[in-house]
Amino acid sequence: MTQKSSPWWQSATIYQIYIRSFQDSNGDGIGDLAGILNRLDYLHALGVDALWITPFYPSPMADFGYDVSAYCDVDPRFGSIADFDRLRDGLHQRGMKLLIDLVPNHTSNQHPWFQEALSSRQSPKRDWYIWHDPSPDGGVPNNWWSLSGGPAWQFDPASQQYYMHSFLAEQPDLNWRNPAVRDAFYQVMRFWLDRGVDGFRVDVIGGLMKDPAFQDDPVNEGYKDSDPDFLRLKAINSSNRPEVMEVIAEMRAVLAHYAGDRVLIGELYQPVEQLVFYYGAHLEGVHLPFNFNLMWLEWKAWGVMKLIELYERHLPKGAWPTWVLGNHDQPRVASRLGPAQARLAMMLMLTLRGTPTLYQGEELGLENAIISADEIQDPFAKAGKGQGRDGERTPMPWDDSAHAGFSTHTPWLRLGGDAALKHVAAQDKDPLSMLAMTRALFKLRKQEPALSRGEWSALYADDHSLSYERILGQDRFAILLNLTGQTILVEPPPYSAKLVLSSYLDHTEKAFDFSDHVTLRPNEGCIFKAL
Repeated sequence: MTQKSSPWWQSATIYQIYIRSFQDSNGDGIGDLAGILNRLDYLHALGVDALWITPFYPSPMADFGYDVSAYCDVDPRFGSIADFDRLRDGLHQRGMKLLIDLVPNHTSNQHPWFQEALSSRQSPKRDWYIWHDPSPDGGVPNNWWSLSGGPAWQFDPASQQYYMHSFLAEQPDLNWRNPAVRDAFYQVMRFWLDRGVDGFRVDVIGGLMKDPAFQDDPVNEGYKDSDPDFLRLKAINSSNRPEVMEVIAEMRAVLAHYAGDRVLIGELYQPVEQLVFYYGAHLEGVHLPFNFNLMWLEWKAWGVMKLIELYERHLPKGAWPTWVLGNHDQPRVASRLGPAQARLAMMLMLTLRGTPTLYQGEELGLENAIISADEIQDPFAKAGKGQGRDGERTPMPWDDSAHAGFSTHTPWLRLGGDAALKHVAAQDKDPLSMLAMTRALFKLRKQEPALSRGEWSALYADDHSLSYERILGQDRFAILLNLTGQTILVEPPPYSAKLVLSSYLDHTEKAFDFSDHVTLRPNEGCIFKAL
């Protein structure tokens, strides 16, 4: 019997595009679908296997596209359905996959469904959203909190009821306990699957089910003054209900009718012990529940190793890991760790077992921009609520021309302060650049299946460095990472090996017969292959 090959997404690298900021093709200062198409050769040369594109649907842009007013069309700001089809074809012709955002937790308040729901308590669409009478004192129904800041309830004077919104008031939550809502969304999925998308990244997938009794969320005893307000509570009634697995299984069933290993990726901000629940007891859950834990981890070698081991230990049998270092909602890696350690973080993510997802610009080592008060675009920050996200959303710098080659017009959000030094054209000419190192890692990952599909095994970790192996058949690799700014001596791999890549990019390949220790320079990572 022929053994079924593993799905494409297990050996793939995914690249996230924040569409407003990747490439403008028509000179309006806003990125678009045609702009992405124009840059596909860059992404293909980088070694990207799949693109995840943030929402391009029609939207009033209260939350820059995550407030959807029509799910089966393209907002004119971003192009047209024909542009989408051309992009899909361009990707598939290059052997690349297309993943799109699905936003099922909420709609725009301008969506026809919600407008009908607002018309009266007797509206057929009323129960498509989450409504509740005021509390006995006339206030909000419970203590549930919005991630944008403030109570998760908005009063509708006409009907004298509150509706729930996990984010902005312009983003009312859908009622996923209503079968009609589920059916409508599964039709949306089929529309895009029929158009050839290879999968979905599902926004706020853990939030789809709420407690039907509307019980208060308990106080988070671990809350710190530096944390966002919404972390004051443990969102166990307003989100992350076990019943959500029924919905996820239904989404998987929709994908199962399509050939080509279509993938379901979930946005889940959960510690490892809770994150693995979303794989499902029999792997009927999310194929890839995003693991964001590296983004908040204290960057110490032993702590990184502890996280990796914890994740590997808790994964259900047969489940596939996933790793993320940054996205459009979180500060950039190079700002969190510094430019030198950003190189180490890239080597870590691209050599761990699991599917890595890169956010645009990480391959350049871009840092967060400092956005002045009069430049703020993020609706959350404008309202003085939640976390400002403009710093990581600045336009992609391509060259040293006006507006960094992103647009011929003033961009919707100003360029980052490092755009003049870190643009693609400059790094393309520098054989030691972050871009060059990322390309080398992508290339090595493709050439050596052990680095994408092999088993992972810890070697050691201390306060300064960590080391682990990737093993597939007779192929064995050791990855040594120095997470400090000093030269250190570390334990060698337990076998003769040759150096195949240093993060410094200045070592020629040579063999080592280790008898003592390996010297790692400041902020250096090395990949060795057993002889």
